[in-house]
Amino acid sequence: MITTSFGSIHYKTFGKGEPLLIINGGPGIDSEGFSSLATLFKDKYMAIIYDQRGTGKSNLKTIDSTTLSMDLLIDDIEILRNHLNIKKWVVLGHSFGGFVAQHYASKHSDRIKGMILSASGGIDLEIFSYMSANIHIRMSDMDRDSLRYWSKKINEGDTTYLAKYKVGKLRAPTYLYGNEYIEQIAHRLTQSNPEIRNLMLSDLSKNNYDWSSPMSKFNSPVLIIQGRQDLVGSETAFKAHNVYKTSKLVLLNECGHYGWLEQEEKYTAEINSFIENLH
Repeated sequence: MITTSFGSIHYKTFGKGEPLLIINGGPGIDSEGFSSLATLFKDKYMAIIYDQRGTGKSNLKTIDSTTLSMDLLIDDIEILRNHLNIKKWVVLGHSFGGFVAQHYASKHSDRIKGMILSASGGIDLEIFSYMSANIHIRMSDMDRDSLRYWSKKINEGDTTYLAKYKVGKLRAPTYLYGNEYIEQIAHRLTQSNPEIRNLMLSDLSKNNYDWSSPMSKFNSPVLIIQGRQDLVGSETAFKAHNVYKTSKLVLLNECGHYGWLEQEEKYTAEINSFIENLH
């Protein structure tokens, strides 16, 4: 735990060796669901996960637009890097964490040995319009009705675990290729802090981030990896691949948003090979 002027930053390390920072998705969700991912790499590297400000065990004294922004998330990463006395590290950003990783790279490229964009949101914010049009496409009419019902209850003030779980279980299949991990993803989706999520989405919208210009000058190796059946769409990955002149694109078949769950062997092999080739 790192104590700061604004609160605290909670982190965990797994293993020893080359430092690998794992930035989880969200926004507004803690890192606990990424312990299993960090564990996959602990025999080769020092995998690091941390709760983004205001989530999980990272306390934030004041939660408003002055304390939550992409720039402040980047400041936290630098606080963590300095605390761990790391000169350079490999940065893996998953989903929304891909936005954070790229924003960090745009500010501190000299601190990054290599970057992994795992099922990332993309090089800009176009993904939001794409997802709003497609996120419910795999749902039946009955599921859509149920989602509207439970979402309305939450919007009207229902804060029970049941309501969050019902929404999570209805949404979980859209993130997956198969059915094996629905319960796991449903539970993770219940962890979201809506206040933090909305403030971060507001910051994204207000600034309309587009990293294509700064990232076209990014010289460190980049691995872009995602499932062919991921709801973020292969187009998102190809668009980023076209910007990063040092990138490799890997699409995993029979795989949704969580490569290490549905294609663990291929996912970890690609990342291990990428990191080993950085030396």
